[in-house]
Amino acid sequence: MPGTEVHLAHGPYSAVVTLRSGALRELRHGGRDLVVGFGPDGAVPDYRGVICAPWPNRLADGTYSYAGKSYAAAVNEPERGAALHGLAIHREWGVLDAVADRVVLGCRIPAGPDYPADLELAVTYQLSDDGLHGTVRAVNTGTVAAPYGACPHPYLVAGPSPLDDWSLELPADAYLEVTPDRLLPVGMRQVEGDAFDFRSPRRLGAVKIDHAFTDISRDGAGLARVRVLDPSGTGVELEWGTEWPWVQVHTGDKPVGPDRLGLAVEPMTCPPDALHSGTDLVHLQPGESHSAGWTIRALG
Repeated sequence: MPGTEVHLAHGPYSAVVTLRSGALRELRHGGRDLVVGFGPDGAVPDYRGVICAPWPNRLADGTYSYAGKSYAAAVNEPERGAALHGLAIHREWGVLDAVADRVVLGCRIPAGPDYPADLELAVTYQLSDDGLHGTVRAVNTGTVAAPYGACPHPYLVAGPSPLDDWSLELPADAYLEVTPDRLLPVGMRQVEGDAFDFRSPRRLGAVKIDHAFTDISRDGAGLARVRVLDPSGTGVELEWGTEWPWVQVHTGDKPVGPDRLGLAVEPMTCPPDALHSGTDLVHLQPGESHSAGWTIRALG
């Protein structure tokens, strides 16, 4: 759809990026889906592929205080009383630059009753021989400091088998326990001896996950990788750097309708409800910027 989305191609990779929430609508390798996609019209289902900023995940009650002032964001998850996935998902995005294998989208979050400062966001999607590289950059163009956090929100697809049959490798030693009703943080737990211990690859089975993981093992370059493999031998990998000390993993369970269609793997700069806890929250001073990148690539 001209004007509302951009098609990218490089070798066996192809992608579609939409101005709706700055989202990755499709990613394919040799015609095989690497993420759960969605249609060209209407709302983005299940926040698939969106950019979450200036906070990821849940903000309890939609209210918070910063630098002595109170702010209130719209509660868009009323069943849990939370402002979910920040403000950028509600903003108008535009194309800043585009070529055959690369696009840069941008949006502005203005200072107001829900946020202290003007924020300029840009997300770059670029295809290469190595997969899809994403980068999200925020600049505080306002006059006061502002709290900041972000995450991409893709649902990975390993192959044609049901999610229960996929194997997961998740190199995290700890996760954030949450309340069963509102999914708000309670405290840290070690994965050792827990159903969420996927440090060695194993079948997902019927386990239900919607949790933030940390204490992540990385290589010498500071890179971490989650791998999801299908029994057929295909798979997908998401790689991210030290800018993201957390990763949210969600098995896509839904109370009604099709569920467990893909595995959400979301590198996060801070954990859920960080505007209350302050944990790993970025404090952007006027004129300062923050950038963080990730890569999605095909396996098999």
